[in-house]
Amino acid sequence: MIFEDKLKEIFLTNGFVLSDEKIEKFKTFYELLLEWNQRFNLTTITSEEDVIIKHFLDSVIASDLLKDNSIIVDIGAGAGFPSIPLKIMNPSLKITLVDSVNKKVTFLNEIIEKLKLLNIEALHFRIEDLAKTQNYRENFDYVVARAVASLNTLCEYSLPFLKTGGTCVFYKAENIDEEIKNSKNAIKVLGGELKEIKRYEFENLLRSVILIKKIHLTPSKYPRDKNKPRTNPL
Repeated sequence: MIFEDKLKEIFLTNGFVLSDEKIEKFKTFYELLLEWNQRFNLTTITSEEDVIIKHFLDSVIASDLLKDNSIIVDIGAGAGFPSIPLKIMNPSLKITLVDSVNKKVTFLNEIIEKLKLLNIEALHFRIEDLAKTQNYRENFDYVVARAVASLNTLCEYSLPFLKTGGTCVFYKAENIDEEIKNSKNAIKVLGGELKEIKRYEFENLLRSVILIKKIHLTPSKYPRDKNKPRTNPL
């Protein structure tokens, strides 16, 4: 089965209908991912079916949680998951991708150009620096993150970006009870509130998506610098 048919079938089986245009964008994304992966490591997942399921489908499972025309930041964007697939599925989203590795940002900019995506930018920045920049702090409706850090660390990186009333959408593994427990203080200190945990099952995989709503302003000293959100989480 060719890539396009495999993509269409797997997405349809899981409730997502793809237009020919979207199929072509996902195909181009896959081809560029493989090409760039030969130059430097973007992903260890490279087979057609694995990329379709573990990267593309996994990224879009939470697409119904994001309102049309929302302003979104993807922190630690890496190879563009989940935000590039989310953008392909919903072109109305306005997305900023942030990564501290310049090669990854160069790759993301090529993806954006080759897929002719509008209202999307990729920035080479440390998250904790960008979060203290006036044009980006408390400017977003959603923060999305996938495979970036533990939940308490993620909250410190993410909540400063959100407008009051905005929501963090964190892609996590099935078992996250311990992370939730260890993050209660961070969520409270940073102005958040645990809203909901969504559970997804697809293609024999289980995924939790954690939604944290921002209910008041984040104190200006957060996020802390010198890697403290990772080495000494709240």
